[in-house]
Amino acid sequence: MDETTLPTVILGAGFTGLFATLHLCHRRYPHHIVLIDRAERFVFKPLLYELLSGEMTDTQVQPRYAELFECDSVTFVQDDIATIDLETRTVKLTSGLCYRYGNLVLGLGSVPTYFDILGAEAHTFAFRTGEDAIALRRQLRDCLQRATQADVEQRQTLLTIAIVGAGPAGLEMAATLADLLPKWYDRLHGDPKDIRIVVLNRSHEILKDDINGHLREIVQTALQTRKVSVEIIQGVAVKAVLPDALKYEQNHEIKVLQTATVIWTAGNGLHPLVQQLAISDENRDRTGRLRVVPTLQLPDFPEVFVGGDCAVLEKPLPATAQVAYQQGAAIAHNLYEIAQGQPPKPATVALRGTLMKLGLGESVANLFDRVPITGRAGHLVRHGTYLELLPVYVHNFKATVGWLTDEIFQRPSRTSLKPLTSMRLLQRVGDVAAAIVVMSSGLLLWRAAQPTQFEQTLRSTQLPALLDRLQHKQG
Repeated sequence: MDETTLPTVILGAGFTGLFATLHLCHRRYPHHIVLIDRAERFVFKPLLYELLSGEMTDTQVQPRYAELFECDSVTFVQDDIATIDLETRTVKLTSGLCYRYGNLVLGLGSVPTYFDILGAEAHTFAFRTGEDAIALRRQLRDCLQRATQADVEQRQTLLTIAIVGAGPAGLEMAATLADLLPKWYDRLHGDPKDIRIVVLNRSHEILKDDINGHLREIVQTALQTRKVSVEIIQGVAVKAVLPDALKYEQNHEIKVLQTATVIWTAGNGLHPLVQQLAISDENRDRTGRLRVVPTLQLPDFPEVFVGGDCAVLEKPLPATAQVAYQQGAAIAHNLYEIAQGQPPKPATVALRGTLMKLGLGESVANLFDRVPITGRAGHLVRHGTYLELLPVYVHNFKATVGWLTDEIFQRPSRTSLKPLTSMRLLQRVGDVAAAIVVMSSGLLLWRAAQPTQFEQTLRSTQLPALLDRLQHKQG
């Protein structure tokens, strides 16, 4: 088999790998595509909080890969990757399967890092997959149930939730739990005032060196106005995590927080397979990520493309979903151009702003870092934006219909568990209709920077996709 007939192998089916695959399918890429991932399902990570809270379903947030491809040119392989040999262009899997490639796409993402802290990996909950969300939900519900029959000391331990890390993931988790846990505990006839949610932060300010840093005041206000006010302990170093406690150092003093649940959001590390690649230190950054040229190719291996958390450009980009899927689309475009005998082009990634969940039914959508939309309207912009980005039309449409139905008929409430009356239903429909106008405007603005990156891979029905079609007609 010569190089021109070898398949394109894509490692990792996260935002970079999956969106590269879908764009190649849409473009009728002439080569076979082998997509390899250890998981059965794609995880739309920004919506994992909705899976935890029950605002969205398992099938909406993590569809099976088998449901996402409608072209015969893709083979999805669920397996673990054993080795990647760049010299021989070979990928070996733990099952014994071996693939030679003409082009390779690395979209392996990152892994949690625990900084060699005693007990951190063994006694904390990660929050990166659907399984993580389900395990955390089970733990939290179990703690609440046990707390209803515990003595005072044990009850306080069971009702104290510690979150390590005050980046976006930790703060979104804190805001979600500060609304969700009182709701669950109230149903068990417990006193929500007993619940304590504590965020431990190594820095002296939240969102330190983060793309969301300018939202600091908005986020801090939101955390203090939840059903349970969130505590933030700044300038601390976690020293150990035990089954029922967390030890940390603050001002040279070791302190102990009694807690039955520690959620770890403190950082991401380099994927082991990326660490093992035979690539020199000069072509890596200080954390080991792979330096790529503007076309997202490796300097010494132009047949290899890299995107997402594995890659670093001369001007670094934040490790976010919006960067990863745009890089996936750019990689697909360049692979198609190469297959047509054309040179690859520099990838263009447009940062359209940021989205953060700030509780049940509340978010901040900061469009282009200039127009912050908060509260219910921000929630609708955030949800609408993410639903528009779900991988394919059918999944997108089903999730959107399900979400709008929930918004109108069973919206989560921090203050009331009463059934809907006719008057309240009419008020809710009116609220949602008004907010949808804001959401649609926000989505159009969100796309305006570079709408071609947001084209649906299959036929679309939503307003922002209509903008894409109109632009094509004008072009």
